[in-house]
Amino acid sequence: MTSSDFKPSAPLHRDPRTLLVHGGRAPHRFSGLVNVPLHRGSTILFPDLESWDRASATNPQEQYGRFGTPTTRSLEDMVAQLEGGYRSLVFPSGLSACCHALLSFLKAGDHVLMTDNVYGPVRAFAQNVLARMNIDVTFYDPLIGAAIAREMRPTTRVVYVESPGSWSFEVQDVPAIAEAAHRAGAVVLMDNSWASPLFFQPFAHGVDVSIQAATKYLVGHSDALLGIATASKAAWPVLQQNTHYFGQTAGPDDIYLALRGIRTLDVRLHRHWETGLALAESLLDHKLVRQVLHPALPQDPGHQLWKRDFTGASGLFAVVLNPVGEDVVKAIFDRLQLFGIGLSWGGFESLVMRAEDAWMKKREGWGPTIRIHAGLESAADLIEDMRQAFAHAGKGAGC
Repeated sequence: MTSSDFKPSAPLHRDPRTLLVHGGRAPHRFSGLVNVPLHRGSTILFPDLESWDRASATNPQEQYGRFGTPTTRSLEDMVAQLEGGYRSLVFPSGLSACCHALLSFLKAGDHVLMTDNVYGPVRAFAQNVLARMNIDVTFYDPLIGAAIAREMRPTTRVVYVESPGSWSFEVQDVPAIAEAAHRAGAVVLMDNSWASPLFFQPFAHGVDVSIQAATKYLVGHSDALLGIATASKAAWPVLQQNTHYFGQTAGPDDIYLALRGIRTLDVRLHRHWETGLALAESLLDHKLVRQVLHPALPQDPGHQLWKRDFTGASGLFAVVLNPVGEDVVKAIFDRLQLFGIGLSWGGFESLVMRAEDAWMKKREGWGPTIRIHAGLESAADLIEDMRQAFAHAGKGAGC
């Protein structure tokens, strides 16, 4: 059976919780196996030349393993349905999905508007690769909203949003930005990794291409690298064709791990949301803390937009400290017992990182910022661990 023969059964129910369980599966095609099997392979054989010609005439880009297998199709189809888009493509990492989505819609001489709180490696790609290709990049204030119309140029082809930002957590007015971009003939690309399609529906808010670091919440177990880009029907041919020029694909083992992880996305993400919010609330009144950056907090500047556009929150937020010395920051990190220090987020484990984002450094009066990912541990245990670490560091700071 070729990859083009695989057609996952479409769920009768549209509730995403049901889709997470039933989407992308076709047990009747695989001897009743509840999961789509892991397909490894490059060459796909046909019994005769007529079969080859017939398949190639239908879709010549599906007759080689690089263009996907039933395992690939299962994940891509389910994510496209979850996001409300037309079709999806997998990539070997979230950064790869971001960069190749940008390259699909840009050429030399074009201009791109990119939110100033963008994921650091995407900023580096824009400044070091897009600039080298004679593509002009302007970093705009993420809170600009409809006023982004004033930043548009005749050469603006892409507006890139990330809401909330994965370091500073501003919530963007995506519908207003998308409306202005479309009036000027630009497409809107969005990094939707923080909320996932469960908590933010990008295409219902005007986005043309939604990108996720599937490494994070979709996989959910910190054991695979994967990116996914989903396009609207109008944007799909551009994304698909230009991505194929670069030979981008993802390994079947990582895709299989994403399929395994995504089945429990709903229950995991609600736990991350509940625990993260409780942890954020517990830090609000500490003397070391200047501000807690979490859109689900009523006092957060982006809370009203979050309430309007989102249906939930993930476990990722940040804490801005009052101006303190490096010894205080070190004391917090070294005292924590349940939080690992490491890159990424979205897995079952709790993490902390010191934020060193370019956008963060522009904030006057801010002390060090700690990004926190609340995992699936007991909320009470995480709160207590953070409390004792802050209490220990506070003593050294005279708090």
